[in-house]
Amino acid sequence: MKRYIIVLLISFSFFGYSQILKQDIPDKLVVLTFDDGCASQYTVVAPLLKLHNFNATFFMCEFPPNYKDSTKYMTWGQVKSLSEMGFEVGNHTLSHAKINKITNQQYIEQVKAIEYKCDSMAIEKLESFAYPAYDLNASALEILQQLGYKYARAGGNRPYNPLEDHPFLIPSWAMKADNKDEIIDAFNQAKNGSIVVITIHGVPDIEHPWVNTPPELFKEHLQYLTDHNFKVISIKDLDDYINVNKAKQSIVPDFTKVLKK
Repeated sequence: MKRYIIVLLISFSFFGYSQILKQDIPDKLVVLTFDDGCASQYTVVAPLLKLHNFNATFFMCEFPPNYKDSTKYMTWGQVKSLSEMGFEVGNHTLSHAKINKITNQQYIEQVKAIEYKCDSMAIEKLESFAYPAYDLNASALEILQQLGYKYARAGGNRPYNPLEDHPFLIPSWAMKADNKDEIIDAFNQAKNGSIVVITIHGVPDIEHPWVNTPPELFKEHLQYLTDHNFKVISIKDLDDYINVNKAKQSIVPDFTKVLKK
């Protein structure tokens, strides 16, 4: 009887996993994401991604107080151009808002404000979200579900396992000027069913030098990914591999895992 129960449990787990995955996760699968709408993401990043035939997600906000300064941040016309190039545009709240600093209703308004901006520019419906400063709580997940989002990216400096990590708690590494070796090591953790997700800000980031990635370093990282035959996708492209609705039904959000850094 015990053996029968064990076999049944194993079979049930395998069946649940097979439903979450539409196909096996290949080794060397990397997701690149860019936060805050920095001007260099349009002038520097997008052309380089196209050169390497890589996709990516750009998480948009109107970063206060200088979001109207086109030397520091993209215009909405440039954001629309990114979308037309085939890149994914995601939501980062209107003013880089942290849910633990405002009410839930204010957070909903922050998320919807970016949706309205994108809709007014005829940008494809937003399906991916990034928590500003990786600040999140259970209410944030409820709000994103209510508003129809599929995925949300956090931090944590660890790979994303779609059989264990809830789609609203996707971990990532943050790329910056002084952690080249850490990012290379992260890339090489994209194996055995794990996906590596990278958070990047400006290339360069004029207003926030502590998260700056120098263009030459960024070029090195892209060349490494190309030379070692990585596949580089957007968060939306995870749909090719993951049944996100089944994942949400099957995986309980685990807030004990590291989701910041």
